[in-house]
Amino acid sequence: MNEQTYNDLISAFSFYLRVEKGLAENSIEAYSRDVRDFLLYNSKDIGAYQHGDVIDYFVSLQRTGLVNSSLARRRVAIKQFFLYLSENDYQVGVDFEKVPSVKIEQHLPDFLSVEQMLGLLDGLPTATALDLRNKAMMELMYACGLRISELLGLSLHDIIDAQMLILVRGKGNKQRYVPYPESIGNLLAHYMAQARPVIIGFINTDILFPNYRGKQMSRMGFWKILRKACLEAKIKQEITPHTFRHSFATHLLEAGVNLRIVQALLGHASIDTTQIYTHVDTRYLIETHRVYHPRSK
Repeated sequence: MNEQTYNDLISAFSFYLRVEKGLAENSIEAYSRDVRDFLLYNSKDIGAYQHGDVIDYFVSLQRTGLVNSSLARRRVAIKQFFLYLSENDYQVGVDFEKVPSVKIEQHLPDFLSVEQMLGLLDGLPTATALDLRNKAMMELMYACGLRISELLGLSLHDIIDAQMLILVRGKGNKQRYVPYPESIGNLLAHYMAQARPVIIGFINTDILFPNYRGKQMSRMGFWKILRKACLEAKIKQEITPHTFRHSFATHLLEAGVNLRIVQALLGHASIDTTQIYTHVDTRYLIETHRVYHPRSK
């Protein structure tokens, strides 16, 4: 089968993921790239592929040192591709029941303690318009457990100040409402009244947190801001934007919030995804027990 035919199939598969599955663009690009790599690894007619071809491909990836989490994602992508073909009347010979699953080691999410997080946020400067924007971004991300893509995608219309809610567009364009405390509402109001007009100048935009040119901020742009803030706060731990989201979930569970509530606030489709934070919470309970129980002294 020639490359043009592969391209046509992958384009149709991408359209299916976007329209019928509602996947985010990043996921669609990753799935499409994974399928393309597999097809080009051992090029043949679609109907000629067998489960052995998939296994051989994964063995070759393992030899290159690819981690299990990446292998697992590729297995899902390739399986979804062949399911899509089967549902659209293509002759498919791959039986994924015969393709071994990939075991993923579960890593506990990185998070800051309440004291560390509040120390970082309280120490953020507010002297300039950009300072105030940066503080508002980080405060809101922690207060609402936002992904970085969700934070950067916010517009003025997503702030419902009368009810102290924000409308968040998550993965697959799924929407959820997340509350924020009054202190964050006051900070946002101050930012939008005093700092944001200075940043955007005469540019007409509804982006809530624009960059210094009035355009949508990139992930790298936010990463630089966060890295500078952590250095100034003398935090030695490696901090990423997702650390804020992990800390949000962990701190709520430590305070006794129901797991289902945390699931809804994070926008997880399955509670299994939220379940990882119970392991963090258990670790916190163990440490607390060791510190405070009379027999631990």
